[in-house]
Amino acid sequence: MQAHEFNPSSAMPLERSHTGFEFAPAPNSVGTVLDTPGQPVIRGFIIHLARARDRMPQVERLVAKLPVQSEVIEAVDGRALGVAEIDNVYRPRLQRPYYPFAMSAGEIACFLSHRKAWAAIVEQGIDAGLVFEDDVEIDDAFHAAFAAAKACLKPGSFIRFPFRMGKEHGRCVLSQGATNVIQPTRIGLGMVAQLVSRDAAIRLLEATAIFDRPVDTTVQMSWFTRVSPLSVLPGGVREISPELGGSTIKSRKTLTETLSREVLRPLYRAKIALRSRRII
Repeated sequence: MQAHEFNPSSAMPLERSHTGFEFAPAPNSVGTVLDTPGQPVIRGFIIHLARARDRMPQVERLVAKLPVQSEVIEAVDGRALGVAEIDNVYRPRLQRPYYPFAMSAGEIACFLSHRKAWAAIVEQGIDAGLVFEDDVEIDDAFHAAFAAAKACLKPGSFIRFPFRMGKEHGRCVLSQGATNVIQPTRIGLGMVAQLVSRDAAIRLLEATAIFDRPVDTTVQMSWFTRVSPLSVLPGGVREISPELGGSTIKSRKTLTETLSREVLRPLYRAKIALRSRRII
């Protein structure tokens, strides 16, 4: 398994030359599972921070359990980001509604890590990538969720597998047994697992060369990204960060910062909800 280097410039020719799926088998460079002719070519990408060695067994379990050939994307390390590197990609208060908090180095690194995964989808010329963070476990419902997501996959698709039930509501676009795919009225938070089409990856890369808020809150802004996520319920995934030693992104906050977030967070979320309803 190899980490895929981030080269955003390679997204440009692909956007001009590939606007739909070409259901031809891609080279079988990772793993032993062959692509099925006539089906979209999907690869798995597991974002993993190299210094989080305790998570490597979970990464290996995901590689073995996911229904597609998978590889590791080496996560960007927030501890290693310099001031110049951060200034190249982070600008507060770029988009309305303004995000009320400064991003931490860990949040910036997380965003850059997802951009690496999106770039890998584009650079490999595949139809879609199944992008997982490394603190995720799948359960018995995941295979039905993945099948439903594949049934909805088309150019421009971004399909989330939420790990919190009851947080998202919206119009049902597909129902398969106990599994529903919905168009959320307000897109949920978290980036633990998603199926990202090549065209969605290109749009996201173009929109986020410079960003002003965490990746999950950016994905909520479909009016800005030109990507309208769907969600599969149940998602068949659960976040197991506490079992793996805790978050590699979150940092400790002062009492003042905590109280400020308690006041400003619901105000910001209300603004996002209002804007989201306008475009549904």
